[in-house]
Amino acid sequence: MTTERRTKTPPWTIEDSAELYGIREWGHGYFDVSAKGEVVVNLKDGKKTKPVSLAQIVKGLRDRGTQLPVLIRFGDLLRWRIDELNEGFASSIREAKYQGAYRGVYPIKVNQQQEVIDEITRYGRKYHYGLEAGSKPELIAALAYMHDPEAYIVCNGYKDEEFIDLALYAQKMGLQVIMVLEMPSELKLILDRSKKMGVRPTLGVRFKLSAESAGHWAGSGGDASVFGLNISQLMTVVDTLREEGMLDCLRMLHYHQGSQIPNIRAIRQAVTEAARVYCGLVQEGARMGILDLGGGLAISYDGFKGATSASSNYGTKEYCADVIEAISEVTAEAGVPHPDIITESGRAIVAYYSVLVINILDVNRFEPPTGSIELAKDAPALLKNLAELHEESLKNNNKLTRERLQEIYNDAVYYRDKLRTEFSYGKIGLRDRSLGEEMYWGVMTWVSGKLESVGHDGSQMDRMSAVMTDYYYGNFSVFQSLPDLWAIDQIFPVMPIHRLKEKPTRNAVLSDITCDSDGKIDKFAHGGQICESLPLHDPEIESGVDYMLGIFLVGAYQETLGDLHNLLGDTNVVSVSIENGKLKYRREQEGDSVSEVLSYVEYDPKDLATRFRNLAESAVVSNRITPTERREIMGAFEAGLRGYTYFES
Repeated sequence: MTTERRTKTPPWTIEDSAELYGIREWGHGYFDVSAKGEVVVNLKDGKKTKPVSLAQIVKGLRDRGTQLPVLIRFGDLLRWRIDELNEGFASSIREAKYQGAYRGVYPIKVNQQQEVIDEITRYGRKYHYGLEAGSKPELIAALAYMHDPEAYIVCNGYKDEEFIDLALYAQKMGLQVIMVLEMPSELKLILDRSKKMGVRPTLGVRFKLSAESAGHWAGSGGDASVFGLNISQLMTVVDTLREEGMLDCLRMLHYHQGSQIPNIRAIRQAVTEAARVYCGLVQEGARMGILDLGGGLAISYDGFKGATSASSNYGTKEYCADVIEAISEVTAEAGVPHPDIITESGRAIVAYYSVLVINILDVNRFEPPTGSIELAKDAPALLKNLAELHEESLKNNNKLTRERLQEIYNDAVYYRDKLRTEFSYGKIGLRDRSLGEEMYWGVMTWVSGKLESVGHDGSQMDRMSAVMTDYYYGNFSVFQSLPDLWAIDQIFPVMPIHRLKEKPTRNAVLSDITCDSDGKIDKFAHGGQICESLPLHDPEIESGVDYMLGIFLVGAYQETLGDLHNLLGDTNVVSVSIENGKLKYRREQEGDSVSEVLSYVEYDPKDLATRFRNLAESAVVSNRITPTERREIMGAFEAGLRGYTYFES
């Protein structure tokens, strides 16, 4: 007699959750899972680092009256990123005995929020960390906040006379302002204005590298890039400046390879080419002294170590070391002094800074029938066939084979399709079709549950996990809070911020509350791959306790690019820190009210109220409602105008 050994499945742990959601791969040490099964963010309390629960932060906000969704900003993470980049270059410069300095600039366009610029200019002063402005409004913001005479303000983008004058005035006042030539025609205007103002401008030139990169932003570099000068135009600038006796004004070579370069080899290739162009300009007699590498320092949104455009196969330390080494090799060969280095790393600085926390409002899922289904004797044959398959799915068949599972799947799909066809021709009624669909999905649910243990031969069954997903409706707008997800298929890490000691039992697609088919997240990085659904817990909506998800790495671009699809406005925002062991909530900003959003699209809230009041009064006159009801209705209308554009609990 033999005894069958059954292996007991070990209980789900926080380590399982950390591995499933990849938090330690994309979290960069800033985010982790606590022993209580909650996502924590590591914040500095004096000189110590302390993990703080996101769920606890949200509880504190709700106790203070702040509703979800909420964007939580962590100034500590912004400061750590500034430290990591600047200290990384400082260390590489020391080790390589590099003779130039590093002077990074933050590109304002990546996140223009006042709090970000204020934090960067105050904290970054110890590194003489500057700003990059690509428009007149950004230059005005930079001039108001950047008063460090050793930091650079790099002016990119198209420049009109007013822009140029502001830059020259700032230079006259002692700021280090560099105007970068983006197109040949700018040079004449800059020279004309500088002569009239009696200022010798500090000039840079943006060069189109031949080196190209992969990913969403490959078009930022290469011969086909929109901005910058080609080699012939570059030499024309040199000749013009020489003729004007102003070649000493050309101080900087600039290029921009892209916003997120996942492969370090592509970065090194571009740096090498740019360094050779830089040395050529020095040999032409230009004063030079500065090499601006633009952006490109990547972060890992999916944790896949450079396998995708949303990841990175290098860290900050390797990036800094490779940049220094590549420039050193080229300049040594040419006999040219080491230039000061500027990078315009924006995404890598601010992406970790913000986390969007949302709550799940509802779930749409198929609930399969739990028992046998009784059919009438005269039921259509198709229904009886589906009923036989459904009955088989209810039996505990320990001898189920891969071939039989495939056969059941094929038969169910055939009967379902034929049922729909006969309904279209009027041969089957609405109730019979409903009953058939119910049995079909019951069979599919059973088949899906057997795939892992029994296996399958691929084909259409590969899509089973996608077909059998739930829809979780989240209290947010993709278009307002995650525009890059919709526009360029950007991957953002998404995971529950609590209940991580429990095994997730559902696979879900995350839908927002807009009435748009694109308003969803259906690409997730977990388990080491990109999947069309995300393992989540049953939110247990009826319990009254919110199921909360965090959407991470949203600090770069998302706040500025968000739009008013369905007139859903900005979310609530709060900055969080920890001092003496206690959470501090600062800069609490209420999200857009309905009246504010309507005013953005040219409605006058007072006029709206007047129009609706007139409608209500006409209803009173015609005896449809009473005066008391009018007062209640107007109260509801006016409360709606004052309210949050998102669902309020």
